[in-house]
Amino acid sequence: MTQPTPEDRPDTWRGIDLTRIGDGRYKATNARGGLVPIGSGGDDPDFTPVELLLAALAGCAAVTVDELTSRRAEPLSFDMTAEGHKVRDDGGQHLTGIKVTFDVTFPEGEAGDAARAFLPRAVQQTHERICTVSRTVELGTPVDYTVAEPPQPAP
Repeated sequence: MTQPTPEDRPDTWRGIDLTRIGDGRYKATNARGGLVPIGSGGDDPDFTPVELLLAALAGCAAVTVDELTSRRAEPLSFDMTAEGHKVRDDGGQHLTGIKVTFDVTFPEGEAGDAARAFLPRAVQQTHERICTVSRTVELGTPVDYTVAEPPQPAP
């Protein structure tokens, strides 16, 4: 995929390019030049695609919940886990029992109390309507896989 130029793409467009960099290893590049190495789960430290999905679920929720709660008080710590079970059944390979857990600590005092009190609501709002990643997973959006046309020789 060649990413459209900023002038050609609508505000809704999101995309990455993926390039093979070795045996079972790839790099994803975004339009801003950011890189993420991806591995097949061998001996390299790269994230696997499943781990990236879990990271995307946690990351999307973290950005939103942190923004909403930090308006009340800066957290002393903000940690999360995202986990699930990779299974193979009649539906093919997929994750089941996906769980995203927030472990957030706020300072003592009125602002910290307000942030602590708001945290469950922020998590609920993020889950039910704000986080694009979890909403897409839960709603089930079709994915279209295609093969690029080979370049035509010049006449």
